[in-house]
Amino acid sequence: MAERGEDDLPYWVLVSILTSSIPLDQGLALALHRVALDLYKTGVGLGHVDHALAHGQVKNLKKEALVGTVGGPVFEAELDTERGAGLVRFILTRQGIELFEAREAATRRVPELRQ
Repeated sequence: MAERGEDDLPYWVLVSILTSSIPLDQGLALALHRVALDLYKTGVGLGHVDHALAHGQVKNLKKEALVGTVGGPVFEAELDTERGAGLVRFILTRQGIELFEAREAATRRVPELRQ
C-alpha cells in the first residue's frame, strides 16, 4: 500500500483554523502546516512561510487549545498577500502530528537483512 504524503491529506486533518482575515487555499494551509510542524518539533518560536503570493512569519504561541474534539498547539501567522496583510490563528492538530511522526518512524526503520 502506498504511503500518503502531506499533499494527499485534506488540510483540515493537519490544521484547524481558529480565525483568518484572509482566504486560505489548500496550498497555503499546507505551507503553514509545514512551518508549524517544524517549529513544534524544534521548539523554535518563529519561522517563515513563503508560498506563492503569501509571505510572512509563523509564531509558535506555545499554548494548547481544544475546540470540540480537535486539539493541539496553537500558532499565529502574519502574512502579506496580494490582497494586503492578514492574520491566521490555527491549531496544529494532534492527528496531523501523529500522522507525520508515524511516517518519520517508518522511514527511520532499518530494513532487516536476510541471510
